[in-house]
Amino acid sequence: MGFTIGGIRDMRSGTRRRGRTTEGAAVAEYTGLWGWDVIPGARAVAGVCSCGDASCPAPGAHPFDFAQVVPAGATLDEVTAACAQFPGAAVLLPVGRSFDVLEVAEAAGRRALVRLERMGIPLGPVSVTPDGRTHFFVAPGAAAALPELLYRMGWDDADLDLRCLGPGAYVTAPPSDQAGLGHVRWLRPPSLDTAARPPQARLLLGTLAYICHRHLT
Repeated sequence: MGFTIGGIRDMRSGTRRRGRTTEGAAVAEYTGLWGWDVIPGARAVAGVCSCGDASCPAPGAHPFDFAQVVPAGATLDEVTAACAQFPGAAVLLPVGRSFDVLEVAEAAGRRALVRLERMGIPLGPVSVTPDGRTHFFVAPGAAAALPELLYRMGWDDADLDLRCLGPGAYVTAPPSDQAGLGHVRWLRPPSLDTAARPPQARLLLGTLAYICHRHLT
């Protein structure tokens, strides 16, 4: 990696001293500690997107058109330079590289999380969005495998509020604001193990599908 954990701490402690942003510290953590790519994203205020497009179809929930990915392992100087190009940008994580994301309603996700923890199922990072969605980070490839996995588990014909985000999708990362609705928060923050090796989707999917089905009935 391009810098050490101590370097991230230095950046955090220097936020006020050197004028660096909270988002800059988050980018440094995600790229340098968790090994994730990051891309600067737009924000929304009162429904108006900072991208400048008055008819933006996803205000505050997409990358800037000309933003470059800040790659995993970027140096502090590279992170600082990238953040300076888009001051105040939201921190977006490209899905399908280090992880895919199983998304369910917040209430169902919280119930499933408790059950999965009690069962001792390996879990990756889990976040909750201000619009009431829970994101379970799982191993890449889950989006492509989801239809087959649901079929094998007998949930393919069920009415489930469950989807899987894969390559081409982005999720807003804590502590950024999502679409002007509020901040994204961690229910289970990443760790060195879970960030690098999130669990296979099949380990979580049965419980998530069951809870989602119960939540809708």
